[in-house]
Amino acid sequence: MVHPYTLRPTAWIAFAVLILSAGTMTVQSWCPTKKSFIGCYPGKIPSASSTSARHILSARKQYHYGSSTSLYGSMANTTSVVASTIPSSTRWVTGPDVATKPDYDNIHGPLGSLMDNIFMRVFRRKLAEHVGFDSSLPQDDYLGLIELTQAMNARYSNRTEVQQIAQSTLFSLFPSWLPGQFATLFSKPYPEFSSRMNAWATRVGGTWLMGECEINDVVNKDGSILKDQGLLVKRCRFLEESGCASICVNSCKIPTQNFFMEDMGLPLTMTPDYETYECQFSFGVLPDTQGELDARNTPCLSRCPTAGSMRKWHSGELQEKTSICKFMENES
Repeated sequence: MVHPYTLRPTAWIAFAVLILSAGTMTVQSWCPTKKSFIGCYPGKIPSASSTSARHILSARKQYHYGSSTSLYGSMANTTSVVASTIPSSTRWVTGPDVATKPDYDNIHGPLGSLMDNIFMRVFRRKLAEHVGFDSSLPQDDYLGLIELTQAMNARYSNRTEVQQIAQSTLFSLFPSWLPGQFATLFSKPYPEFSSRMNAWATRVGGTWLMGECEINDVVNKDGSILKDQGLLVKRCRFLEESGCASICVNSCKIPTQNFFMEDMGLPLTMTPDYETYECQFSFGVLPDTQGELDARNTPCLSRCPTAGSMRKWHSGELQEKTSICKFMENES
């Protein structure tokens, strides 16, 4: 396998300069509206609270690209043309045997357990800032992140709002100017290099979240092989611990795809397998309508903690869920 940093040396050097220059700046700005350190554009972006998440994304996209067009915002309009391939009679997916569940706590990324714990703490803190509350579990407890994510999905009745909050959280992990600059300096002129580099970076920074993963080749829409532009998650920890297909689609798949395309300028298709909990990241490959529709119509997992009560909300049939998550029972 060709390691990403051996490809296009001039592009890699330019990327290193970009990252080093980020270190001389404050990663998170003081936002006067929220009165806290968050990623925001003074004069352009309102508070990063959940109630204004859609305004954050709209202003951010206009700031970078002069457009606020979403890849998936109009998916509902395509259902009359493209039908889901998921049989309507399929209500539950069993998933892999719980007895074969990996020891996720002992699976670490290339940088080791210390950096994984730092990644977890930072990600959870940013998510809590955007959602407006946090789990009572310790910051280094993975289940605390799961509780926070489940509560977020239960609190907001519009699945699009959940997707936007998750995307805003990903964006806030970087200096506010970096994603747009990456799109201009790397994604557009060097799409193959950018795809390989992001596959590698996702493995380095995301193993703590997803579990064991490896770089692989992916097949493009035209049948061509894209060398080292994929990342195969062998058994997704986030999906296994949440136990919910709706959370997978609305808190991970769609917002992550949107983040890379809309903010980083790099197409990404994520293909989860709910029978095995594998997930294939294909960088440089645009999602297709059929795949996204099938994701929205994925049957519930048999171990879902909400017993499938989010089914219609997840697929878009309802804008409000039929019941609340158990983690929200004490919320006022």
